[in-house]
Amino acid sequence: MIKNILITGGAGYIGSHTTEIFIKNKKRVYIVDNLSTGFRRLINKKAIFYKSDISNKNQIKKIIVKNNIDSVIHLAAVLSVGESERKPKKYKKINVDGTKTLLEAIKNTKVKNIIFSSTCSVYKDGLTKVNEKTKLNPSSVYGYTKLQCEKLIKIFCKKNKLNYGILRYFNVAGASSTGKIGQINKGDQLFKNLSIEVNKKKPIFKIYGTKYKTRDGTCIRDYIHVSDISEIHYKVLLKINKYNISTILNCGYGKGISVYDAIKEFKKYANKNAKIVKFPNRKGDMVKIIASNKKLMRFIQWSPKFNSLRKIVKSCLIWEKRQ
Repeated sequence: MIKNILITGGAGYIGSHTTEIFIKNKKRVYIVDNLSTGFRRLINKKAIFYKSDISNKNQIKKIIVKNNIDSVIHLAAVLSVGESERKPKKYKKINVDGTKTLLEAIKNTKVKNIIFSSTCSVYKDGLTKVNEKTKLNPSSVYGYTKLQCEKLIKIFCKKNKLNYGILRYFNVAGASSTGKIGQINKGDQLFKNLSIEVNKKKPIFKIYGTKYKTRDGTCIRDYIHVSDISEIHYKVLLKINKYNISTILNCGYGKGISVYDAIKEFKKYANKNAKIVKFPNRKGDMVKIIASNKKLMRFIQWSPKFNSLRKIVKSCLIWEKRQ
């Protein structure tokens, strides 16, 4: 039985939604977050929160042992593709070295399962649809650090007889249907930035790169609603625990949405003065990436609940109005 779950980065965007799912299913959730990018107000009141950092091995080990943690969901990371190109040392230190330290803290405890938030950025760029066996060749520092983490986790779990679920997120967007939790940090997250612009008198929708070899010249991504990806964490954890197995899964809808597609949907809710401004491409951005999610669908008999651009956009806007 899974009883006690530790979520690193649990005060963040995806962490707070994932916490909600586990608490709804009557699991005890313990959160570790240093609040560098997370927020206290996103933490579920029923979760037990520790303000700590995954780089503090002794403190993390004490938390794991004291609370009889049986499963760890590792979400703590820095995740801006653009920033990773400018600050590669920061991304190695937090993502790779942080994961190494977390694994050292898990060693010789009762932890049986690890779920890791990886990314589609580990794949080779320019491929239309990728499955879990597609060639890995990250084009960004961020993608490279996540791939290094995957390797560390696989080696560690094999050596120490733990189960792992590596979830390769495609582009996560949206907010909870309750309207209580959503994305706060801007960064280079397209849907967050478009949501902010919609509420302005003179919205400016920015496109970075319009001459890519795609149907409308803009980058294409596979967007998945944050509530759907949170449910995936729950179902994958139950399965790897029950059958003592490990897996790598693409987490996306299998549909490509261009930057221009997203802007057109957001423009429906914006002032008529809205403008589209074009900028040069950004280093590290992938041209096109779409998930083959067949393995995921088979593994957990998953049926997405928010599988439409309209639903994702509306949930973003409801959340943004409450800010």
